[in-house]
Amino acid sequence: MATGQSPSATNWPALERQLRRLLPPRAVVAARQELLAYDCDGLTLDRHQPPLVVLPETTEQVAAVVRLCHSEGVSFVARGSGTGLSGGAVAEQEALVIATSRMRAILSIDLPNRRVVVQPGVINSWVTRAVAGDGFYYAPDPSSQVACSIGGNVAENSGGVHCLKYGVTSNHVLALEVVLPDGTITQLGGQLDEMPELDLRGAFIGSEGTLGIATAVTLRLLQAPQSVAVLLADFTSMEAAGEAVRLVTAAGVLPAGMEMMDRLTIEAVDDYFGRDEYPRDAAAVLLIELDGQEREVAAAVTLATELCHQAGARAVRQALDPEERALLWKGRKSAISALGRSYPSYYLQDGVVPRSALPKVLAAIEELSAREGLPVANVFHAGDGNLHPLILYRDGEPGIRERVKLLGAEILRLCVEAGGSITGEHGVGSDKRCYLDWMYGPDDLATQKLLRQALDPYGLANPGKLFPTPRTCAESARRVQVLKAEGVVLPEEAVVV
Repeated sequence: MATGQSPSATNWPALERQLRRLLPPRAVVAARQELLAYDCDGLTLDRHQPPLVVLPETTEQVAAVVRLCHSEGVSFVARGSGTGLSGGAVAEQEALVIATSRMRAILSIDLPNRRVVVQPGVINSWVTRAVAGDGFYYAPDPSSQVACSIGGNVAENSGGVHCLKYGVTSNHVLALEVVLPDGTITQLGGQLDEMPELDLRGAFIGSEGTLGIATAVTLRLLQAPQSVAVLLADFTSMEAAGEAVRLVTAAGVLPAGMEMMDRLTIEAVDDYFGRDEYPRDAAAVLLIELDGQEREVAAAVTLATELCHQAGARAVRQALDPEERALLWKGRKSAISALGRSYPSYYLQDGVVPRSALPKVLAAIEELSAREGLPVANVFHAGDGNLHPLILYRDGEPGIRERVKLLGAEILRLCVEAGGSITGEHGVGSDKRCYLDWMYGPDDLATQKLLRQALDPYGLANPGKLFPTPRTCAESARRVQVLKAEGVVLPEEAVVV
């Protein structure tokens, strides 16, 4: 690294010339109007246009770019498809954006060993499409799976509908080829489920681009189940739907997925498709997917249906053939797009609570929504308590962004106080870093930072993300706002740390 060099001192025109010598034509994006496409990810509340973007196509090109950044002291931010929802793929500080969206090759498929190796820009749903004809699939399926990339899924440790039964991304990644922050290419993990080494593979997954860039990912494939059924149960209250979740899981039934939507979401979906995908007068609907052997699924369908009725379901619809199942899932997969049609601006949170706390937390969110005068739509992975409340607003109203962020923080505090987490699958990024110390003490955070410093001593990889710092957090003002909202009386010039 160049002595005395810092990101703020970067000569960007000179760096651009060096990058053009390293990369193919049209792999460097420098025009202001083209850079606008990279000023935010799926979280549109904050925007930061980067000075330069590069689009490498191979591991060697990524390594060459990172080595250049290391030698010149230039910060860099890895970016996949830009569908993330925590500001993790945005150059909040001046930094080079390294976008892997052109690295879209499926490198190898090994069906006997149930493995596939892909570049990071491969779209999630492409993996299943490549092996479905042979009776296999890739289990992690975020709602954005037709757009999000495997590299981004690894960075955020993404989940999805099937994470209840099959786990999140980390449960399905065997190995990673990684370019470290100094440009070194290394391998983490291996071809076996268990390797006799420190699990740096596990540490890298979910590190949100702060430990390097994955350039090839070895994924585990699953054999398609013999039978699949989807149930749609509708309820007159969210509490009743939450009780159904509790009863089904307590009975020993392990669904592949359990998803819940509230009335606001149901109405938006029905309006979006121009027909009643779901019962419009329901306060909540619960989707339950059951898979396995035929007899196992048949028994689970019977039991889950009975338990839903016991919890207060008005009706339970069963879908057994693929077309019917896809129709029921279509609305859930399109829920955020549907809500965006009525509310062009939204702020999506990602808290987690124990299943037993769902009714209490959902009721509290409803109260906060009413108090702040901001509608909140709830659509979430009910089986594992991963909430996705969407705070809906119309941009341009004075002070609206501050109000929205404050409400989001209060919702996350509810989750933590209920024994949960500030994120289930969307990551911390820049959006939630100021709340990380709600879950971890100073020693815990210091220990986590040690790993980052070991691999990235100069802090060039995705700077300012994940951890709260005085420079990036502006924590005192935000924490004072939260405490005042809770009725805590503070001196006018209080600084909360």
